[in-house]
Amino acid sequence: MFVILTFEDLNGARVELTFGENRFGMPARHVLAVIKYKGKWLLTKHSIRGVEFPGGKAEDGETIEEAVVREVFEETGVTIRNLVKFAEYVVQTDQPFCKAVFTADVGHIVENPLLHETEGAHWLTDSELDHCEELSFYMKDAGMTEIRKWVSAYEK
Repeated sequence: MFVILTFEDLNGARVELTFGENRFGMPARHVLAVIKYKGKWLLTKHSIRGVEFPGGKAEDGETIEEAVVREVFEETGVTIRNLVKFAEYVVQTDQPFCKAVFTADVGHIVENPLLHETEGAHWLTDSELDHCEELSFYMKDAGMTEIRKWVSAYEK
């Protein structure tokens, strides 16, 4: 399936989101994990941006699959498995970048993990996420609505 949604994020950047194969001609080096477990979304609270899905950048020599597993653990203390890459998006900034979007199964939840730049795992229901006043800017755009719909349908 190949669908492109184009929109402007809250920072004014043009974003192109696709579900399916990469059609952007740009390799993804950023990752985002959108995971729903037992009816709750796995989020983290970044010290500057606020509440958001875990993610980040791949390090040198690291695949995007390795990066998403590492980033989720570093930011939430949750280990994930059975990765499914279901979308990619390109953010058109001065230096455009492509981000791969994954969902996964929760493997293990570490209590009191050593965290990097975040306040750890925040588990929110749909309603709590919809009404959260501390959301990161990217959690409020049109693309995130479509990404959440995809993961909710996948979870069933």
